[in-house]
Amino acid sequence: MSRKRRLLLESPISSTVAFDIQSRLGSPLFCHMKVYIDGKFLDEKNAKVSVFDHGLLYGDGVFEGIRAYNGRVFKLAEHIERLYWSAKAILLTIPISPAEMTRAVVETCRRNKLRDGYIRLVVTRGVGTLGLNPNRCKRASVIVIADKLQLYPIEYYEKGLDIVTVATTRMLPNSVNPAIKSLNYLNNILAKIEANNAGVEEAIMLNSEGFVAECTGDNIFIVQKGRLMTPPLSAGALYGITRNTVIDCAHELQIPSSEPNLTRYDLFTADECFLTGTGAELIPVVKIDGRIIGNGKPGPVYGRLNQRFRELTQTTGEPIE
Repeated sequence: MSRKRRLLLESPISSTVAFDIQSRLGSPLFCHMKVYIDGKFLDEKNAKVSVFDHGLLYGDGVFEGIRAYNGRVFKLAEHIERLYWSAKAILLTIPISPAEMTRAVVETCRRNKLRDGYIRLVVTRGVGTLGLNPNRCKRASVIVIADKLQLYPIEYYEKGLDIVTVATTRMLPNSVNPAIKSLNYLNNILAKIEANNAGVEEAIMLNSEGFVAECTGDNIFIVQKGRLMTPPLSAGALYGITRNTVIDCAHELQIPSSEPNLTRYDLFTADECFLTGTGAELIPVVKIDGRIIGNGKPGPVYGRLNQRFRELTQTTGEPIE
């Protein structure tokens, strides 16, 4: 073991940080990560954007978080499709085609020797002036980062999360539509701050009518008497790729599912609860606002869906090699 590796692992830090360092020691960060920016692959230290980029100045842009498993990029076509939908919704012209975007993502993984990890795909409005007008931005910028990610500590996947409902309301569809995966994530960040202040990892956001929308970075599911339920997209839930995959898995496993409006009462009285997201994958919830969900342990329906999801991640996707 190298001296650098030994010193990092023996430092007096939390187990969560230690796991992150352990996972990144073999990652591109420690071996000259290559970042794709506008057709070029740059070393991490040289991967920079202008201070006049409206993605930085105004959060004007869109993004995707994507996973790679076992040498394949999982659900890449679906992520690329959603990226272009988000861009269309904000009148942002992406300067390359979906096919070129696909090749950029795969090549970034290949150059970083990433077989299992996380890809962040970003499209900013591009360089403009200090004014708000997006028409002053001549060309959008495309950025692809391929690295490792462990969103939650491993023990939460085994024992389940304790989460809370927060006061920050999900944005209205006629303001910044929650379906747009934009760089302006302040709505989610404010809710995440409330979760941090409450000492929990994640938080439930309600919409303006008081129905459950989603969590700060994940979709939410419950199970009641064998039926799988998740809020409808119209409630303010993101068009989640993992959400859709879980619904497909439920149909395959003959688990009945529906998308009704849900209240906090529905969550409190559920037999099971779990969250889904590209970063989070599937993670169980065992307590909400102090109420124990079911028997306080990850449930059997979650277990079946998680097993099937894991099987899909290992056998499907866009090949990297």
